[in-house]
Amino acid sequence: MFTDNDLKQIKGRGSSLYVVEDQIENFKKGFPYLKLEKAATPEDGIIVLDRLEIENYVRLYDEVRKNNQIVKFVPASGAASRMFKLLFEFLDNSNNPELVKEAFNKSNDLQSIKTFFDRISDFAFFEELDAHLKKKHGLSIKTCLANCDYALILKGLLGSKGLSYATSPKGLLKFHKYENDLRTPVMEHLVEGALYAESANKIVKIHFTVSPEHKERFENHINGKTEQFKSEFSVKYDVDFSVQKAYTDTIAVNLDNEPFRNDDGTLLFRPAGHGALIANLDEIDADIIFVKNIDNVVPDKLKQDTITYKKALAGILLKFQERIFNYLVRLDGSVIDEDINEMISFLKNELSIKNIPDFTDSEASVAFLKDKLNRPLRICGMVKNEGEPGGGPFFAQNHDGTHSLQIVESSQVDFGDESQKAIALSASHFNPVDLVCGVRNYKGTKFDLTKYVDPSAGFISEKSKDGRELKAQELPGLWNGAMSDWNTLFVEVPVSTFNPVKTVNDLLRPQHQ
Repeated sequence: MFTDNDLKQIKGRGSSLYVVEDQIENFKKGFPYLKLEKAATPEDGIIVLDRLEIENYVRLYDEVRKNNQIVKFVPASGAASRMFKLLFEFLDNSNNPELVKEAFNKSNDLQSIKTFFDRISDFAFFEELDAHLKKKHGLSIKTCLANCDYALILKGLLGSKGLSYATSPKGLLKFHKYENDLRTPVMEHLVEGALYAESANKIVKIHFTVSPEHKERFENHINGKTEQFKSEFSVKYDVDFSVQKAYTDTIAVNLDNEPFRNDDGTLLFRPAGHGALIANLDEIDADIIFVKNIDNVVPDKLKQDTITYKKALAGILLKFQERIFNYLVRLDGSVIDEDINEMISFLKNELSIKNIPDFTDSEASVAFLKDKLNRPLRICGMVKNEGEPGGGPFFAQNHDGTHSLQIVESSQVDFGDESQKAIALSASHFNPVDLVCGVRNYKGTKFDLTKYVDPSAGFISEKSKDGRELKAQELPGLWNGAMSDWNTLFVEVPVSTFNPVKTVNDLLRPQHQ
């Protein structure tokens, strides 16, 4: 199946034949569905904080954070092209302005496009786009709209000879207007970091994962802004970047599960989704790591809920870590049945690990407790389900027969099984990607995060290249399968902390104005 040149190519990517063969076997067998036991709810599995608890957890975090190394980890690799999908479709059919104008008045399908043009002056990029059109074509946006020349506006915004928004990373687009400034998502994350992720010596450390081709642009962009925010918030910034590792790319196959080859005969490897970023996260050496997506940001006037709940989640992490570490130290010594019963109760009632077997001797109990407690810990914010896309919080079956809290994506659920479908649809909350992570063990050593991934939680999809169909494979997602064997707590956070920008018109929502 593989030639000597193939083996050289595989080795040159930092991978191995064993890994590639395992990926091909996954294509042949497929990935199993995750067995859901029930949805996590505020009655069982989701912590709901009252005002006093929030204040106490915020205080706990603020009291000790200067003694901890803190990193804000922001996946920012993706291009913004999907934000403009409808605009591209419209552009392809915009050759006849009169027909487009008529369609605006008749077609409900075009209402989002109409809204885009009707409110174009409300976008943060309006002035820049207007200046570009005036300089290049001698026409303002207002004139283009009056002439129904929508294509010229869209080409100026999206095209390579314009602002190139379609091929730019989402993190570098202008999202928010301020009285004397325009901010990108990257800038908003810099501000957020100063407000809740400051650690010792007033250092705010932020790590962005970026695409290789965009890294220099990110660096230049941030270098121009850190001085401004450093002065404004009296902090020092330590910003760094990483790119997705080449060895995490997965091999593509044809529909017969044979390796897909490029026109030059080489093997085709494809990026394996955000699950590949567990390797990047594993390189972060910190006591507390905040994880949040690049596009989930709001202007300053709406940041307070985000700040409060980020600190509260970190306070919960610190509280539970202290208790877990205390148990593990005790387990290294001699424990009695009463100690074991207390720890088993903690697993069941506070870490929500269910279906724990009954042990006949203390040695087996201690081994089980050490295995379950000595793991990375994550506190995950969960938002009430209001129809937004995203994975959800569930109790799911583990390979050892226990049940634990898991973030589950729809691709992991067997919707052909009516009982599993019913559980999946019963979720009251969804995952906004709002995590606080503890990645050191009770002895202060960093966990190897790659050891806590469920490799069976991958995903297969059908794609095409050069007109030929192929199958692609994604690694277990960063916050579901890649963190499957972490200890997990779910905490309800307000919907005001979740304001993603998936389409360009999301920037017209009140939360982004």
